[in-house]
Amino acid sequence: MDQKGYRRGSFQSSTSDEDMLEIAGASLDFSMADDDPPLDREMGGFSSYNGGGMNGTSTMMDFLEEPLPGVGTYEDFNTIDWVREKSRDRDRHREITSRSKESTWALLHSVSDAFSGWLLMLLIGLLAGSLAGLIDISAHWMTDLKEGVCLAGFWFNHEHCCWKSHTTFTDRDQCPEWRSWSQLILGHGEGAFAYILNYFMYVIWALLFSLLAVLLVKGFAPYACGSGIPEIKTILSGFIIRGYLGKWTLIIKTITLVLAVSSGLSLGKEGPLVHVACCCGNILCHLFTKYRKNEAKRREVLSAAAAAGVSVAFGAPIGGVLFSLEEVSYYFPLKTLWRSFFAALVAAFTLRSINPFGNSRLVLFYVEFHMPWHLLELVPFILLGIFGGLWGAFFIRSNIAWCRRRKTTKLGKYPVLEVFVVTAITAVLAFPNEYTRMSTSELISELFNDCGILDSSKLCEYENDFNSTKGDDLPDRAAGPGVYTAMWQLALALIMKVFITIFTFGIKVPSGLFIPSMAVGAIAGRLLGVAVEQLAYYHHDWAIFSGWCSQGADCITPGLYAMVGAAACLGGVTRMTVSLVVIMFELTGGLEYIVPLMAAAMTSKWVADAIGREGIYDAHIRLNGYPFLEAKEEFSHKTLAMDVMRPRRNDPPLTVITQDSMTVEDVETIINETTYSGYPVVVSRESQRLVGFVLRRDLIISIENARKKQDGIVSTSVIYFTDHSPPLPPSSPSMLKLRSILDLSPFTVTDQTPMEIVVDIFRKLGLRQCLVTHNGKLLGIITKKDVLKHIAQLANQDPDSILFN
Repeated sequence: MDQKGYRRGSFQSSTSDEDMLEIAGASLDFSMADDDPPLDREMGGFSSYNGGGMNGTSTMMDFLEEPLPGVGTYEDFNTIDWVREKSRDRDRHREITSRSKESTWALLHSVSDAFSGWLLMLLIGLLAGSLAGLIDISAHWMTDLKEGVCLAGFWFNHEHCCWKSHTTFTDRDQCPEWRSWSQLILGHGEGAFAYILNYFMYVIWALLFSLLAVLLVKGFAPYACGSGIPEIKTILSGFIIRGYLGKWTLIIKTITLVLAVSSGLSLGKEGPLVHVACCCGNILCHLFTKYRKNEAKRREVLSAAAAAGVSVAFGAPIGGVLFSLEEVSYYFPLKTLWRSFFAALVAAFTLRSINPFGNSRLVLFYVEFHMPWHLLELVPFILLGIFGGLWGAFFIRSNIAWCRRRKTTKLGKYPVLEVFVVTAITAVLAFPNEYTRMSTSELISELFNDCGILDSSKLCEYENDFNSTKGDDLPDRAAGPGVYTAMWQLALALIMKVFITIFTFGIKVPSGLFIPSMAVGAIAGRLLGVAVEQLAYYHHDWAIFSGWCSQGADCITPGLYAMVGAAACLGGVTRMTVSLVVIMFELTGGLEYIVPLMAAAMTSKWVADAIGREGIYDAHIRLNGYPFLEAKEEFSHKTLAMDVMRPRRNDPPLTVITQDSMTVEDVETIINETTYSGYPVVVSRESQRLVGFVLRRDLIISIENARKKQDGIVSTSVIYFTDHSPPLPPSSPSMLKLRSILDLSPFTVTDQTPMEIVVDIFRKLGLRQCLVTHNGKLLGIITKKDVLKHIAQLANQDPDSILFN
């Protein structure tokens, strides 16, 4: 194979104009952006292109010397050409390096170019950390606003309001500065009427916040809804969705994320924070030419921004880098790893400086455990892993079925009504139970907590025997009435969270899945932890406990079980492993709990994979029909390139352009009659010897420009792609040379190449299409769309449902 094929590419990808894509509630028509090469003429719908234009100045243009603006750029909903973008960047870098030896100014330019990447990471970290701090503080305040208001200043949340209070420790939640709505309106907080009023105000505030969020999303930035991670994975694989990472999306997502979290819906802010950080990265890329003009370089920045997003979401910089590497990034060179680490570090440092929770921690549910775990506890930890895997598989199937119903029925036409109904049901069910009434982050914090002497939570209402207390470590004790009350309340909360999250993830407000999944696992883990603790207390003489859990010892930590359960459920839903374990131990600050976390995360992944191979993000990518070629899955079938290429046996012949015998009118006719993004160039229709590949967009721009700026270019002018003009009669009009826009080294395979190799080439080189030849003659073409359809067909799926469904 000719190695030049790796250097300059002009490969187009695979989106279709036959279908509509619904992203974030907006129906997007692909009729203007077909990304298929020309195979048949059945597809219409492209608005007629008119190449005519006024003849301008009599300047002969050599396109080779002076590149035209717009040539080499991409239309919306197209896939970028990774090979060409990387080649361009190498050429740019080579030119800067060679010029740096000529003058001091050029040397300074070279140094600033090398430094610009690190400066960009610094800016992304600062902006992402600042926005995360703003979101945390605002969400904390607005969540408490549903229950009451601070008299000392309405901008204080409940905790901050009571900091200066001189109440006793046992009455710290009843400080005089904080008033519930019933106390404010009725003057007292006791009795049935006060309870009903508080209930009513809670529901009203929840509905107000969620309705405001969905109306802002619908009116200003349809892309701001959802988690954003499936779309970011698709964008990082090379797809272009203009506006998805724009300034309006950033502004609206930041505002509506606070509103959605504050409304009490079963969603989290962690996934959307990745989207917010990527918006910051994309916007800041415009300050630097090398990132603004190169789509591949920009995607390296977005990978680092995703790491910064997870860093501020969980206070886990290393976990953020590993999340970007394991879960979202398609292309992750070593340089991006270092820059991701730096961006995550700066973002975490910025958030720590803001100190949104007033406890010097980056997250609300940071905990520290002190007691070691015993080997026999691996059995309940693995049971939690099994539960996490089963819950993950159940959630993915149920949520995808519901989202598919939303897309295919009238339900999808009423996003505001859907949000209203889901919020109303959630708020009405949540208020009576104190564990669902509190914010999900506070709930997780409570469940992770290891009971100490001063804890007044119901979960810590054990029967105390202070004679056996040694320092801060409390022995395992008999559960008091408060613990039993908390257990059944948590069981009800578990049932509610399991089902309400299915209908919440995917509604048209910003909605993350990390926190609800962790809450389900943490509740299950705490229930199991208390059960094991009581078993050990009442039956310490059993053989399984006798060796390590004697009477009066502190050997079971229910909070640890909650943490392991949270990791198991999050792993079951997302199928993360390494990054998940690192995030969880960065949350807890305990390295000694890595083995329980690893055991639970791996068990969860195995169980969930046995039921269904896809994680929630991959499932949503497939549901929305994004052109994403999964790098993790093996292609094990024995088909050949000739089985997949088009045109097939009964199809019309391939639409091609000849190198020196077609007029401007002929090429314009092809552009008008077809909707394809590029055309193979051959020596002649008879020989079909391949010369190169030319992009539709480049052809349109070049012809329009030539008509305006070059004298004598008319419809009968001959277009040629060769070095020298073909011999023509003297009376012929001026010819148009377009060799500069021709890709002379399109990627080609022979018709006998196994599809296993072709799929590998598409994945690893990020191709948009490759041409199929036989003895040097052009036979057909394989696009990314064809590869995806072929894989779907072999998996017994409907091939037409795989793209832009």
